Amino acid sequence: MACLIFNISQTCYRYKALLKEENVQIAEWLIKLTNENKTWGFKLCYLYLRNVKGYGWNHKRIYRIYKELELNLRIKPNKRIKREQPETLAVPTAKNESWSMDFMHDQLSDGRSYRVHNVIDDYNRESLDILVDFSLPAERVLRGLNQLIEWRGKPKHIRSDNGPEYISDLMKEWCDQHDIEHIFTQPGNPQQNAYVERFNRTVRYECLNQYLFRELSEVQDCTTLWQYFYNHERPHMSVNGCPPNFKQ
Repeated sequence: MACLIFNISQTCYRYKALLKEENVQIAEWLIKLTNENKTWGFKLCYLYLRNVKGYGWNHKRIYRIYKELELNLRIKPNKRIKREQPETLAVPTAKNESWSMDFMHDQLSDGRSYRVHNVIDDYNRESLDILVDFSLPAERVLRGLNQLIEWRGKPKHIRSDNGPEYISDLMKEWCDQHDIEHIFTQPGNPQQNAYVERFNRTVRYECLNQYLFRELSEVQDCTTLWQYFYNHERPHMSVNGCPPNFKQ
């Protein structure tokens, strides 16, 4: 009688959501993922639940709960600058076809500066090495590359910028000795080394910027754990939303 008076459908009035328990589970997962990975947006959360954890939830459903929880990242858009069209990056077709490497800089809580040397495989964006130390001369970089080759094999090409460690005679001799082609980017064109530059940004925002380190050993331990997470659990857009080392 009340439904007739207020012109309300009795079916809608008595309807009870059957998926309430699953919605609670989805909400708990989203809160957990965004708390542990503060730079993740909806797409990374969805790909992690779908491809890594194997849940079959529809992306529209997850996004509806994501919005209800107000978890959207608020990112200030950057001003667009007109640039010359860069050379197209070659897309590798297999592992060890092309590696990219680059340096990063950061500071400990007491102001001491340290360097980070990243090496990735361009094929699946796998992180091969994250070398952390106060000083990383050419000898130290080459020692790390030799260790990589021992367990993974050598690449056909290595891409880098024109830093002093890379243009040194030691690096040239090492490449000639291992029959590896060293490809240099043009000065002032970091987009020509886009694979590792994008990886540097991920390391910066998802690892180094999340903690205040007091000692170098803390940085080394943190980057080692994060590297495993990146290679085996973190979804990557360029490899179909799966982690670089994900096995079907």
